[in-house]
Amino acid sequence: MHKLGRGSRDKVQQFMAITGASEKVALQALKASDWHLEGSFDYFYSQPQISVTNSRHLEDLYSRYKERDVDMIMVEGTSQLCNDLLVDPQDVVMLVISWHMKAATMCEFTRQEFIDGLQSIGVDSIEKLREKLPSLRAEIKDDNKFREIYNFAFAWAREKGQKSLPLETAIGMWRLLFAERHWPLIDHWCQFLQVRHNKAISRDTWSQLLEFVKTIDPQLSNYDEEGAWPYLIDEFVEYLTENGCVQRNK
Repeated sequence: MHKLGRGSRDKVQQFMAITGASEKVALQALKASDWHLEGSFDYFYSQPQISVTNSRHLEDLYSRYKERDVDMIMVEGTSQLCNDLLVDPQDVVMLVISWHMKAATMCEFTRQEFIDGLQSIGVDSIEKLREKLPSLRAEIKDDNKFREIYNFAFAWAREKGQKSLPLETAIGMWRLLFAERHWPLIDHWCQFLQVRHNKAISRDTWSQLLEFVKTIDPQLSNYDEEGAWPYLIDEFVEYLTENGCVQRNK
């Protein structure tokens, strides 16, 4: 805010004091109304996704869950958040919430991730977030959002400093994600990896599996052996046919 003139800074402060909004939202509303203070209020209250959140409430909420000695929400705080939301930490809705927060690491939230994420969802209390859970969970059923959440999950579930996902972590994430999408081959895929692969999962494999799921029917009738699938997908198809899991028409 130091780059703004004094008059503009004063308007931002006035806007924040009256609405309880964050500096980011104040700037957004004032810019949208060409820095007319009255117009900025009209803009603010016409935007339900930003006007429903109060920055002071969000700060208080963050303080409830952050570590005592570290400016961050970690495992203990995340566990308490799940308790307050009445959801299991393994519930896919926690992945969706983390996606909204753009969280870098599983079970951890920075102050900015937590507050910006709740603002994007449009809530500033646990009660409001709890009411949003059904609609957040339903986002998994939207193809475009599912793709984004799926791609987000790889980096989110990775251990810090690692490029790949440990196999058991990847399998856990796949079961969580595809439980909502009902991919009939998920059990065979997980079993195949444990029997034949038993290695960490690369981002390429993670991405290619989603393409496979989206484009190849469960009976493999449209699978092209000459296609540009990675070797692991080709091996999986061989595994399925060898074990009689699917009947392919040659």
